[in-house]
Amino acid sequence: MEHFVTLFDQAFLAMGLALHRSLSERAGAGSFRLWIVCMDEEVEQSLQALALPDVSLIPLRELETEALRAVKPGRSRGEYCWTVTPFTFSAVFERAPDAQRVTYLDADLFFFDAPKLLLDEFERSGKHVQITDHAYAPEYDMSAKSGRFCVQFITFRRTEPGLEVLRSWQAQCLEWCFARFEPGRFGDQKYLDEWPRRFADAVHVLEQTDKTLAPWNAASFAARAPLAPVFYHFHGLRLVKDRQVLCCVGYRISAPVRELYGNYVRTLGNLVDSLEGGGIRVPRLPRREDLGQFLYDLRDRLRGRNYWSRI
Repeated sequence: MEHFVTLFDQAFLAMGLALHRSLSERAGAGSFRLWIVCMDEEVEQSLQALALPDVSLIPLRELETEALRAVKPGRSRGEYCWTVTPFTFSAVFERAPDAQRVTYLDADLFFFDAPKLLLDEFERSGKHVQITDHAYAPEYDMSAKSGRFCVQFITFRRTEPGLEVLRSWQAQCLEWCFARFEPGRFGDQKYLDEWPRRFADAVHVLEQTDKTLAPWNAASFAARAPLAPVFYHFHGLRLVKDRQVLCCVGYRISAPVRELYGNYVRTLGNLVDSLEGGGIRVPRLPRREDLGQFLYDLRDRLRGRNYWSRI
């Protein structure tokens, strides 16, 4: 039994369901447990009504410690989600005594192959924590500011070396976790840069970077070989009114990469139809008002590199 954990609110419900569906198809129904931290009461109620197989819910109020509640008022919704992320592992370990390792997944991941391919490499490493490299294409390299590693797919073992790294990360995120760039800090993510040095005996960096694709690297990999990702990170994708999908902003999306988006958008479309048919609200951004002039100005500057689709 493989244990995964994610977190999201109602705005990310459709994407969270797509993640679950891809796990069911690629990991195999009955072979995993997906723990979902419900970041608002609406998504908790929606997920309770859906009663998804292989899923356990963790209401935010049950995860929050006094320390988390103390910093919550000073952080935005997104910043607080980042702050909570290191604590999701502890929440699963507490609830699942049999879980020997837990893997955090961003809610906007979608699996195209078995996660076992990545976890097998971790097993072979003999380490206690596994992290993934952004593997930026040169033109999008933000390592210096946002970090070399991406908080998208991280595995911790229930061992003292693994828990030592986890406790350190939790303390750092409680102290500071904001959506701004400071020396050595950005959100929950930049802290990971020091792990391979500071925790050299405990931390493994996944070597299969061509299996962990995202808008910042996929076109570069596609130019070298046919794409065969284990997962794609649909970073920045948003549901917009009139059945529009803003797939990404500011990245070059080549034809092979668009095929991945096409598969994902079709899945989202089916899920949105099912949710709304069952009376469950699917939040969408207005096409113009909420996206704001920034995106339209940005699209002009990037000569059409925003990629829109329909569901």
